[in-house]
Amino acid sequence: MCRSSWETVPVLHKVIIIGNLIRDPEMRFTPGGTAVTNFTVATTNKIAKSRTPECPDGWKEGYGGSTWEQTIFWGVTAWKGLAESVNEHLAKGRQVYIEGTMSGAGDSGRLAPRIWTGNDGTAHASFEITAREVKFLGHREGGGGGDAPESPDAPPPDFVEDNEIPF
Repeated sequence: MCRSSWETVPVLHKVIIIGNLIRDPEMRFTPGGTAVTNFTVATTNKIAKSRTPECPDGWKEGYGGSTWEQTIFWGVTAWKGLAESVNEHLAKGRQVYIEGTMSGAGDSGRLAPRIWTGNDGTAHASFEITAREVKFLGHREGGGGGDAPESPDAPPPDFVEDNEIPF
């Protein structure tokens, strides 16, 4: 029997992104009762125009005109307890740290993007991330909800005083 080399060699397959939710998470349950939450996170790459005078393919001029920007949208899926926590605490505009594995369409063990055609006829491709860890980061102005402090003077729920850090 023939074995592929990828079957016998340990592989690290990890994706880490920091971005903002573009819409509220949507939770549902599998027929077996397992919670699953889907949400989309946008990340933006920026290049100073002084470094790259011509606009790279697929990029646009950034706010203020001094940068080129490319926004990437990531479909993220969380399962079980993580799905419930994401659904409860996250909302559109909220900044998050996502750590997980990438998935897509493909056969024969190869990772390939999911490909579709938009309403305007333009071809699109995307990979999906299965979240293993989600950290709720800062609150985006006008982000609409989330787990904001109860009063303006209260620290966020994950706040740690400097003198509490053991090193």
